[in-house]
This record gives sequence, C-alpha cells and structure tokens, in this order.
Amino acid sequence: MFGSNMFGIKEIDVAGLHSLLSEKKNLALVDVRSDNEVAYGVIEGALHLPLHLLPIKADELDKDVHTVFYCRSGARSAQACAFMAAKGHDNVYNLQGGIIAWAQSGLAIAKAA
Repeated sequence: MFGSNMFGIKEIDVAGLHSLLSEKKNLALVDVRSDNEVAYGVIEGALHLPLHLLPIKADELDKDVHTVFYCRSGARSAQACAFMAAKGHDNVYNLQGGIIAWAQSGLAIAKAA
C-alpha cells in the first residue's frame, strides 16, 4: 500500500488509496493537474489545486492530515510531495502512476465539478 520511490518520496498505490477512500479515512486528496486535464475527470472527492498554485496555497493544507497528491502519471504530484515535505509536511504521499493507473485499474473517474 505505502512505500517510497528512489527519490525518497512516499507513495501509495491505487489499491491502497481505493481502500482508504472506501474506509472513509481522514485523508485529503489533491489533484495537481491543469484545468484542461481536470475537465476529463477526477477521482471523487479530490481538491483541485494546480501545481503552479501550490506555493501560494500550501499553507491552506493541514499538516496533520494524510494528503495524497495525484496528477496524470505521478511526476508532477511527486514534485508536489517534495515541495510540501520541504515545508515540513510529513504526511504527504504520491499516487503511483497517477490518474492513469487509477483508470487502468478500472476505478471510477468522476466528472469535474
């Protein structure tokens, strides 16, 4: 479920995230994709916060809540995790493979609000 990549970024796999979401665990899910990408669909319950806005919105994220970042493939969300970890957030995780992995696992993609 949880692990870390070769850069020391904590990660969660699709099955692990799905399990936590199903159990209604106290978890923040943050989509760092662009507006255009989000228009194609999101993981239900995600907060949309484009990566370029993270530096000015970072203080709005609760350090005490486990936060999973995702993007299309996992690269930008790994950057988000590294940025937040540098700001003292210990409970940040990257979704391995991003929303592509989520969709390829057959899990639901919701329409953006």
